[in-house]
Amino acid sequence: MKRKRRTEILINGDRNVAVTLAREILGKYVVKTIEEPNDGLVMVKVRETAKNSLFYLGEVYVTECKVEINGHIGIGILKGYDPDLTYYLAVIDAAYHAQLQETDKWKEALLAEEARINERRKKSFRKVLKTKVNFETMDV
Repeated sequence: MKRKRRTEILINGDRNVAVTLAREILGKYVVKTIEEPNDGLVMVKVRETAKNSLFYLGEVYVTECKVEINGHIGIGILKGYDPDLTYYLAVIDAAYHAQLQETDKWKEALLAEEARINERRKKSFRKVLKTKVNFETMDV
């Protein structure tokens, strides 16, 4: 599973998934913190479609963290302020970079959480569709 997909699942899903996976690593390996969770700003780059040019839309407030496991660096970054989750994301990322044996069985848990996220989004979308007005059938 690619880093982007894995991170989106961990950020958008149940927080306990990230906590459980990270604690599994924290209990067995030495995790060296390179950069404590701290806040910062990241520029948001957007492509303008008419001229196909890039410009900076603005800044986003983020929390970021870096850790090291067995010489492999992991990065955790997310929008907003959540130092604990950022740390857990960094630990999980470092575990994948170090190719620790625990990561082999995580795919099932991540896929199950992704399915729950998708189902939650579908339910929300269905609620929105109930309020949709069909102007074709309205008598004027």
